[in-house]
Amino acid sequence: MCDSATKVKASPSRSRRWPRILVISVLALSLGGCVACRVFHSGPYRAPEPLPESKLLDMHVHTAGIGAGDSGCFISKGMESSWKLGIYLKSFGTTRKELQQKGDAHVVQLISRQLAGSRHVGQAILLAMDGVVDANGELDKSRTEIYVPNAFIAKETAKTTNLLFGASINPLRKDALAQLDWAKANAARLVKWIPSIMQFDPADERLTPFYRKLVELKLPLLTHAGQERSFTSARDELCDPQRLHLPLKLGVTVIVAHIASTGANEGQRDTDRLAPMIATYTNLFSEISSLTQVNKLGYLKEALTRPEWQGRLLFGSDYPLINTALCSPHFYPLQLTGEQRSHIAAIENPWDRDVELKQALGVPKEVFTRSRQMFP
Repeated sequence: MCDSATKVKASPSRSRRWPRILVISVLALSLGGCVACRVFHSGPYRAPEPLPESKLLDMHVHTAGIGAGDSGCFISKGMESSWKLGIYLKSFGTTRKELQQKGDAHVVQLISRQLAGSRHVGQAILLAMDGVVDANGELDKSRTEIYVPNAFIAKETAKTTNLLFGASINPLRKDALAQLDWAKANAARLVKWIPSIMQFDPADERLTPFYRKLVELKLPLLTHAGQERSFTSARDELCDPQRLHLPLKLGVTVIVAHIASTGANEGQRDTDRLAPMIATYTNLFSEISSLTQVNKLGYLKEALTRPEWQGRLLFGSDYPLINTALCSPHFYPLQLTGEQRSHIAAIENPWDRDVELKQALGVPKEVFTRSRQMFP
């Protein structure tokens, strides 16, 4: 009896100690983390420079559509049922229901409005996205993940002063050359590819006339290289940067997205497969969009410190991904102070948040201005 009573009395006392132990443990871990950050704080990748006085051009911005409002946009059933679609729409500031009511053009209007509120970025190139092409050179919807037509982007960007038209043309289309002419006539600033989801090989000799047309029209090619995980499936071997020798030899100005981050081919990182090519081709560039994402930690440091990239990097954001949990200054406790991280995290406009994070990490002024120089 006495033993039993003792146990009953001891139990509440023991249970009261647990919250105290938990609080003390959390405080100790937090204090330890702060001390570790101070001890191991290495600072930005490069000494930060003042931002340009004139507003920047973001050369890598996406939109999306579900086919509402006769936009011609299309997403596959797999993409429609994917958890990613909801995140993308939320990052744009809309919902599927709202698009069904207002049409896909509503996303473009939201982007333009949000960009207009940026202190640092004045214009952006909004990218169309072509799909997979069948043996007859026609769009194959059964194998296409996402389709954003050139006509839709050209029409909607023409209604704004801050969005520019970025075309996308699968070079295996039977009318690919005519589409290039049309794109140039409608003020396209570049042509955008993701070969791994558009399912063609950039090294295919059949694309030579397409490349020659790009040179004739002075249209740069912005192409994804490296791993692609924004969609439900991708043939990553088609985004091996070594497949880009053909257009480069023919004189196409090629901008490889994201310094070919995260992918690998033939046992070598795609970034390492791309870097030596810079010395060979003066018409080869890359850009820093998406390099602050948590899944790409370390790649921005490479872009800013490896000698191969110097003088060849452009500014881009990969919006709307900068407006998701993938990007946060809190991922950089060793490069930024707590005060810096809090300040940047509190910035409401996603473009301003992206620019100030990149500046604080050491992106130089000349990288921020090069996009405007290339797309005057």
